[in-house]
Amino acid sequence: MGDKMRAGIGYDAHPLVGGRKLILGGVEIPFARGLSGWSDGDVLTHAIIDALLGAAALGDIGTHFPSGDPKYKDISSLVLLGEVKKKLQKTGWRVGNIDATVVAESPKLRDFIEPMRQKLSKVLGVAASQISIKASTGNGLGFAGRGEGITAYAIVLIESQ
Repeated sequence: MGDKMRAGIGYDAHPLVGGRKLILGGVEIPFARGLSGWSDGDVLTHAIIDALLGAAALGDIGTHFPSGDPKYKDISSLVLLGEVKKKLQKTGWRVGNIDATVVAESPKLRDFIEPMRQKLSKVLGVAASQISIKASTGNGLGFAGRGEGITAYAIVLIESQ
């Protein structure tokens, strides 16, 4: 392989809708609306998945887990993340670290950051100290800033095993 480390960037965005649970980083967050999506709509986990797949040059989330496929309808994104971990292992990679940002005007996410880190670290088999999650607002700008949806960005470093 020759590569010792690679970096990847991920992004995801979903609109907020009624009648759905709000799930971020695998954690259910009390809120009147949830994220629309074929799976659970977890934009944070989706951004991390895309970053990991990109770093390993394995395509993107839609390639591996296509919308419209009945086996992924309402599936927990943590299950998908576990599958991505296996794909990384099979190709000789492991997670070095993750840095992610969730952009949401509301709800406030401060109290949910640590539980998100714990859930993600458990699925990936890494220490929570290898995962950074930050929350920001859109300051009234864009669809996230207007409270119409939530976006997430992630950068990852993967290392050869």
